[in-house]
Amino acid sequence: MKAAGYELGKDVTLAMDCAASEFYKDGKYVLAGEGNKAFTSEEFTHFLEELTKQYPIVSIEDGLDESDWDGFAYQTKVLGDKIQLVGDDLFVTNTKILKEGIEKGIANSILIKFNQIGSLTETPGCNQMAKDAGYHRGDLSPFR
Repeated sequence: MKAAGYELGKDVTLAMDCAASEFYKDGKYVLAGEGNKAFTSEEFTHFLEELTKQYPIVSIEDGLDESDWDGFAYQTKVLGDKIQLVGDDLFVTNTKILKEGIEKGIANSILIKFNQIGSLTETPGCNQMAKDAGYHRGDLSPFR
């Protein structure tokens, strides 16, 4: 990036899609690239927090397993005022799930994909609910 004349953190920022459900095993986040090190929700949150200090990460999507709501509440408490925490697999464009997430203080952003909820008519309601709650919203077709 430097050779191209761009400055990391100024001209270029980073976003991560952890898809953490893919490496969540027996209540732990197991990172093969870290020698199969296993993290609790809190430990993995702090692992991600350290990455945000080392790199200009502005967004983390699905930073924990979609069923780890207590972990997401903790992650939001630790990182939610610093970066965008996106629920994709977490909320699946579902107003009932999003409503519960809002009430529990989970994440601060949602990825809206009409193919997740199964109906074009339900998607705007989810988008409006997220907007009313102050969540950042990203809209994607299923053809990304």
